[in-house]
Amino acid sequence: MQPGPHNAITDVPGVLVGQVERVDPPYLTGTTVVYLPGTAVAGVDVRGGAPGTRETDLLAPVNSNGGVNAIVLTGGSAFGLDTAGGVMRWLEERGEGVRVGQGEYDVVPIVPAAVIFDLARGGDFKARPEPSWGTDAIAAATDGQVALGNHGAGAGARARSLKGGVGSASVRLDDGTTVGALVVVNAAGSTVDADGNLYGARLGLGAEFAHLRTPVEPPPPAAPGRNLIPGPSMNTVIAVVATDVPLDKAATQRMAMVAHDGLARAIDPIHTLVDGDSIFALSTRTTDEPPLSVTDPTALGRLETVYAAGARTLARAIVHAMLNAESVQTPSGTIPSYRDAYPSAFPTA
Repeated sequence: MQPGPHNAITDVPGVLVGQVERVDPPYLTGTTVVYLPGTAVAGVDVRGGAPGTRETDLLAPVNSNGGVNAIVLTGGSAFGLDTAGGVMRWLEERGEGVRVGQGEYDVVPIVPAAVIFDLARGGDFKARPEPSWGTDAIAAATDGQVALGNHGAGAGARARSLKGGVGSASVRLDDGTTVGALVVVNAAGSTVDADGNLYGARLGLGAEFAHLRTPVEPPPPAAPGRNLIPGPSMNTVIAVVATDVPLDKAATQRMAMVAHDGLARAIDPIHTLVDGDSIFALSTRTTDEPPLSVTDPTALGRLETVYAAGARTLARAIVHAMLNAESVQTPSGTIPSYRDAYPSAFPTA
């Protein structure tokens, strides 16, 4: 196994990513859109105690929806859900969505969404994503490199006392299957252990994280540990895992469920009452092969391989989010990046 060419969710055929953010005071927030031009079968699993989501019920295996056009991950808490409307309008103008009439544009795009709580992190409670941010993000979507760290919905993200952000990773399995993940790390819990090591780094592929060393610096104030950060509950990890293996809706939902194991391997504690941790799973179904089902005994081995890869890839994506995040100044002080808090973890050559 090895990472795909971009080591990002865009290595999965049929998955594009676009992002917008504002980091000029009083803004510190953004929006990330996963665009699926050919649609994708989707599932979701919500584990956090304070979620902010849209169109998640539609993804249940017992409901009739057959696929989604895009997934929105955004800042702005519940206000940020408005960005999905901008994505819907962009898709409608191109005739993409569930056809409900005879006209060229008689469609209803299916755009589930999830949010993180970053309100007022840049200084103004009303400096948050607007519907046009969703439009701009999907218009910028490509199948190339994904900007990591302080981009898109990761602009205002934090993880305990450290700066969080957007992370992504991928893996090519031995049978040619691709699995990818994209995450916005904004956790109440910590991504580093008591020694300052990133929990998820042990799951790196090959030499992916071999350059990291155990740091000698003490943790920053209110840093890694088991106590939640003081003050307002500005938390939540949201993510998308995707594969080109054809899955039915139940199998896709199971992929989302298992992917939460990746969060647990890279963040501690996770799924708290002040987090809204939510994971979407996608199958782009790029072949004519019948979709795999959890009720088919002959499919279980392949399914479990894909599910395990999704969880590990998500944990790796969290590490990339932390390694690419940059320190930011906020009205309440500096949120240091992992690199700035633990410089000795990156020895010079």
